[in-house]
Amino acid sequence: MQTRVEDAAIDGAMESAIAAPSASAEERTAYTVLGAISFSHLLNDMIQSLILAIYPILKSGFNLSFAQIGLITLVYQLTASLLQPVVGMYTDRRPLPYSLPVGMGFTLCGLLLLAWAPNFPLLLLAAALVGTGSSVFHPESSRVARMASGGKHGLAQSLFQVGGNAGASLGPLLAAWIIVPHGRGSVAWFSLAALLAIVVLLQVERWYAQHHAVRGKPAAKRNIGETLSRGRVAAALVILGVLVFSKYFYMASLSSYYTFYLIHTFDVSVQSAQTHLFAFLAAVAAGALIGGPVGDRIGRKWVIWISILGAAPFTLLLPHANLFWTGILSVVIGLILASAFSAILVYAQELLPGRVGMVSGLFFGFAFGMGGIGAALLGELADARGIDFVYQVCAYLPLIGVIALWLPDLNGKKKLKQASAAA
Repeated sequence: MQTRVEDAAIDGAMESAIAAPSASAEERTAYTVLGAISFSHLLNDMIQSLILAIYPILKSGFNLSFAQIGLITLVYQLTASLLQPVVGMYTDRRPLPYSLPVGMGFTLCGLLLLAWAPNFPLLLLAAALVGTGSSVFHPESSRVARMASGGKHGLAQSLFQVGGNAGASLGPLLAAWIIVPHGRGSVAWFSLAALLAIVVLLQVERWYAQHHAVRGKPAAKRNIGETLSRGRVAAALVILGVLVFSKYFYMASLSSYYTFYLIHTFDVSVQSAQTHLFAFLAAVAAGALIGGPVGDRIGRKWVIWISILGAAPFTLLLPHANLFWTGILSVVIGLILASAFSAILVYAQELLPGRVGMVSGLFFGFAFGMGGIGAALLGELADARGIDFVYQVCAYLPLIGVIALWLPDLNGKKKLKQASAAA
């Protein structure tokens, strides 16, 4: 009886928080859970980024072409993308708290195979296992972040996202310090990070199992997306998809081929190139932390528009810069572009109320898929026309961000709705 009374009180409090966020919403934000899921995201994406970071080692060790390098990324990204919407749709109806440590188990197996794979087909299998782990991890962990947000959805998604981006930035640095000097077999040491993530996720799993019946209830009738016609919602989702395409195609050019570009253009060492890649990915992590909270304050539409189109002047300059300015420009590009995704994700969740898992899986999956397809196509282009040409072509992709102006202003509609309710 007491539990039912407590659950009813929590539901009532959350209903008030959604209608009008206040200081009390912050008290209900489960920062311990957000910290745990963000830390797990850090470990997960750090492991995944090792695939990208050791590309120069794999290329020389297996005598791979750029197209084969792109194929590794394609296999990883497709397995990381195709399953995510399916997992999200299923868990919207039937949450699976235990899927979090299970997904990390797939990542662990892929990591060990990556360390000892004797041939190219097994490298592809290793990439597929790591991608499968990612496809299970992201939809449910994004749901946990929203459940723990206390109504501050943008902030929660940014905290969750910054963990992944910080982990991705650590991969190249750790590869330069550990894997390059000691060889590909030293990748196996990172299995300890996967085991640590499993331990943390087992604790998150308990919290998730206890709270999903309370905090996992969708606030569909209270969401501003309900006020839009199906046609406008569909058009907005298409625009978001095009923006994700432009962002992740460009990001693929840097995450997969930036080290090769630096080595080819400026004749730097592998360690130096990986350090530059770390600086870019660290900027991506910082940018991810900015987008969500700013979107909570000024509206997600404007964050999305500025973060995509705003990168264009710097991407257009990058192919013509020297080594020093290339490093500076890549950091600025990473900082601006990365601020978009948290805003895009929460904006889409507001468009489709009650579909947190499906939306998270769809957009994480689509982002990974676009990154994988981009890496494969850009690898073919690099083989045919040279790595310099790749950056000259990709420089124009952020200009697509201008279409964000046609997104509905959900923040403005929300203020109008609140004003009408107050009157």
